[in-house]
Amino acid sequence: MKFKERTGKVQIPIIEEEILKFWESSSIFQKSLKIRASSPHFVFYEGPPTANGRPGIHHVMSRTIKDVICRYKTMRGFFVNRKAGWDTHGLPVEIEVEKMLNIEGKEGIEKYGIEKFNQKCRESVFNYKKEWDDLTKRIGFWLDLDNPYITFQNDYIETVWWILKNFYERKLIYKGFKILPYCPRCETPLSSHEVSQGYREVKDPSIYIKFKILQESETYFLVWTTTPWTLISNVALAVHPDVEYLKVKFKGEKLFIAEPRAAEVLGTEFEVLERLKGWQLEHISTWISPTVERVSITFPQAQRMVQSVYFG
Repeated sequence: MKFKERTGKVQIPIIEEEILKFWESSSIFQKSLKIRASSPHFVFYEGPPTANGRPGIHHVMSRTIKDVICRYKTMRGFFVNRKAGWDTHGLPVEIEVEKMLNIEGKEGIEKYGIEKFNQKCRESVFNYKKEWDDLTKRIGFWLDLDNPYITFQNDYIETVWWILKNFYERKLIYKGFKILPYCPRCETPLSSHEVSQGYREVKDPSIYIKFKILQESETYFLVWTTTPWTLISNVALAVHPDVEYLKVKFKGEKLFIAEPRAAEVLGTEFEVLERLKGWQLEHISTWISPTVERVSITFPQAQRMVQSVYFG
């Protein structure tokens, strides 16, 4: 095959558009599927994006990699049915609709009407579908845009439940527990993607509080917590069995504090009386002292502290 010779200044965008027009007018993508119709399948489902936000440069990079793999598998003799998809659920969709309707939180949604709110969410997820389709075609990403899977449609939802049922019957699903970021405003756990959309470093309100040791006079555990509202219901302190704790004399009182935190919390004006491992502090009876010192700590610092001393 002889390629068209180019002379003079080469305009790459113009060449690209000429190729794209040729692919579309000659149905090249469809033909690439037809000639492999009886070949072994390589299954590809687009990962799917959410069309209620505009595409960005990072989507171009990820989609280029996807396209390269699919073209490679096609050239290796596989039938690659490239199915487009749209992710139409999730917290970002709801938050955008809340802003659009000028309502706040679950109470606002219920007052507006759950059915009406859901319909607005359905409409909003395709706000920028044209921009997504244009980008897909412009970068030469071959996808079946005419027959996408859409996550709010019943056939998709039923398929997910069918898959889960099969996993369950094959004993491939287990019940477990893990810590997740949580949004108190939305009353829902957050994915890492959702957290990254609204991450900011903030001052975290917290307190230091003394727990008096009943067996000794003027002796306390010094405890730090960012959730003082739980103090009423909590019934125990937790210490790390392998962390070294100090018993120190500070301003006429004796305090137990994790050794890695002592200097930062108390400064240098304290006397070390004893060193113990956390496991040696088990089963000591305490009660909450009314003395509370309020402090404010940046969140990364708070995370470091909670590894050493925490209230449970």
